[in-house]
Amino acid sequence: MFNKDTYKTIVAIGTSTGGPKALHELLIQIPKDLPATYLIVQHMPAGFTNSLAKRIDAAAEIKVKEAEEGDILEQGTAYIAPGGYHMVVKNKNKPTIGLTKSPPVKGHRPSMDTLLDSLNETNINKELLGVIMTGMGSDGLEGLIPLKSRGAINIIAQNEETCVVYGMPRAVVEAGIANKISPLNQIANEIIKYVRG
Repeated sequence: MFNKDTYKTIVAIGTSTGGPKALHELLIQIPKDLPATYLIVQHMPAGFTNSLAKRIDAAAEIKVKEAEEGDILEQGTAYIAPGGYHMVVKNKNKPTIGLTKSPPVKGHRPSMDTLLDSLNETNINKELLGVIMTGMGSDGLEGLIPLKSRGAINIIAQNEETCVVYGMPRAVVEAGIANKISPLNQIANEIIKYVRG
């Protein structure tokens, strides 16, 4: 059995319109023994993220749950930010989840930018992989830029052809910070390659 604390990569995933279906397709392809933990911001109102987590959890190898205050990040677990709350990461040495009702960012709570800002501020001692998937707007871009500028993150953007709305990935691609642009059915492989590489 793997040690839950020995994961080496935090995979931060942001998505909006079209995201629930895309997340399902992505997460059921990820093996539980991959040394990674997953933080997911899906723009959804309160009350819907828990059922989304349960649906995907029933089909996936990894554990998928709605994030709770104080959750300790563990290998093979995906944490979905609860609707109506920002999700942040605290504690550099033993990363844990914090939930906050601070004001929406660009109309979003949860906000991918807020999650990424917390990873930047905490300066966590883990590899970071950002995955920006289908959704309108540009949530995630402002949070990724400082991480990318100091070489602290690699970024995968979903390609236009497989997005329901090519807004969030487009912002990242047009900013020139994506390391990979991948169709939805290849994103899991790219994550696996990155983490195992």
